Amino acid sequence: MEEKKIRQRSEIPAGDKWAIEDLYASDELWEQELATLSADQDQLASFAGRLSDGPDTLYDYLSLMEQVNVKAGLLGNYCMRKADEDTRNATYQAMAGKFMSVAVGLGAATSFDTPEIMAISDETLDGFYTAQPKLERYRRYLTDLRRRKEHILSPAEEKLLAAAGEMAQAPDTIYGSFADADITFADAVDSEGKSHPLTQGNFVACQESTDRVLRKSAYESLYRSFSNYRNTAAALLNAQGKQLKFFADARKYPSTLEASLDGNNVPTSVYLNLIEAVHQNLDKMHRYVRLRKKLLGVDELHFYDIYTPLMADVDKHIPFTQAKETVYDALAPLGEDYRKILREGFDNRWIDVYENVGKRGGAYSAGASLHPYVLLNYTGTLDSQFVLAHEMGHALHSYLSNKTQNPIDSQYVIFVAEVASTCNEALLMEHLLSKTAEKKERAYLINHFLEQFKGTLYRQTMFAEFELNIGRMIGEGKTLTADALCAEYRRLNELYYGPDMVVDDQIAVEWARIPHFYFDYYVFQYATGYSAAVALSRKILSEGESAVQDYLSFLSGGCSRSPIDLLKGAGVDMTTTEPINQALELFGRLLDEMEELTKDL
Repeated sequence: MEEKKIRQRSEIPAGDKWAIEDLYASDELWEQELATLSADQDQLASFAGRLSDGPDTLYDYLSLMEQVNVKAGLLGNYCMRKADEDTRNATYQAMAGKFMSVAVGLGAATSFDTPEIMAISDETLDGFYTAQPKLERYRRYLTDLRRRKEHILSPAEEKLLAAAGEMAQAPDTIYGSFADADITFADAVDSEGKSHPLTQGNFVACQESTDRVLRKSAYESLYRSFSNYRNTAAALLNAQGKQLKFFADARKYPSTLEASLDGNNVPTSVYLNLIEAVHQNLDKMHRYVRLRKKLLGVDELHFYDIYTPLMADVDKHIPFTQAKETVYDALAPLGEDYRKILREGFDNRWIDVYENVGKRGGAYSAGASLHPYVLLNYTGTLDSQFVLAHEMGHALHSYLSNKTQNPIDSQYVIFVAEVASTCNEALLMEHLLSKTAEKKERAYLINHFLEQFKGTLYRQTMFAEFELNIGRMIGEGKTLTADALCAEYRRLNELYYGPDMVVDDQIAVEWARIPHFYFDYYVFQYATGYSAAVALSRKILSEGESAVQDYLSFLSGGCSRSPIDLLKGAGVDMTTTEPINQALELFGRLLDEMEELTKDL
């Protein structure tokens, strides 16, 4: 691994930073806009007690609420994106905190609306639609809201829950400061004795190195630091679980899982079916682990051995300009209209490309109504190229939904959030495989495809099972201690990776570095989304234009229909285990080819 100095943000060219000024030209303009939310809050609050007065009153309230939410979205995107540019910058951390306080106040001031809307009878509401045709704009929203009528409390209780929102964010906020800004790691040392600065942003790059000494050193350094703070991390995760239980109990849900999935209108059976289907296919995962151990030629396979390419001599640095062109070419099956938007994002600084000191780790896409913002920590690896394809899938999903749907219907729910991103990845892999018949390079690419299955379908399902089990522990009144969390996480790693993997004390504390455990049963959707994406990518490649149009309709759907129905419209039924089993069947076929390609190597 080439030693590289992590640059200050000021050292990175403007063209490689996102165009945050598209939102607000200055912090001062942002402050001025934020101040107007107080007047908006008062105007919205003035509707309290009046939503059932008549169709015009209800329409006026919903229209104002929609406008205010658009404004709040732009304000939130600006301060949060700025805060992520350098998590050490107190100015933007304070701005993000100020915005959150205003947003919570806005939520508290409008907490009356749901109980009042629930109190309107079906007959009265039907009359409202007839008397005020413009109210049809909000029919989907009102219908979905009223679906959860039994879980809505009185206006006073709703106001109290809304006021507790900022406090409920504390575990996630504190964890973010701990994991992104405060925790530090000793330098990793390679086989030549050279030191390499270690961050969460470059940890995976270290793990992909062909230098096993460096991989082990980085692995031990990272998990040593997290282990040193495991009790703090456990207390934060326990607090997260407790606050989820508080809100689930308050809204009369039998579990935090049901409370979370009901918000997106997804049956809990989808979550449980995923875990069961993956359990039935663990033999393929164990088989892959055995193959990796064999090809690496190691007596013991450790977790610091699972990211390094099996065909290391094929690996090469991919400049960002090349990665963009490859992704653009790979997405040709989605049509020129799709690629025109992709090019717009590439050329107009939607992307913050490189790591800088203090920058938030990982990658994400934030779907601002103006245009998406994509955070990367691009390192030039094959994985980085796939991350680009992945995040631009998110970005175009947001862009198309925002441009097609009314604002109130534009935000797709998290259940479908990972479909577009992983469909892009699947199309990129098919493109790369179609470009080579060379044995070693093909094996290298197939290995990467297998790694996607391992990391997205198997590993994320393991995370989902871990989250399910710790949620059950909280539901039983247990405290999530560091020892209990490590024991459960170790057990699941042994189950998922099988007997050929060394499961050590260090990997047992990995839960402490996974931010998604603060996202409220989010991770299972990586696995379900990946399964749906595999099915969709194959329909697009085999059926052509008709499948593309169905897929683009899905991307443009926002939350205009339930997520299950949106996917059914694109040709995938996630209420069954069929997409998961089909994806894992493909994993098995790829594993067959990988074994054949490498049998003489």
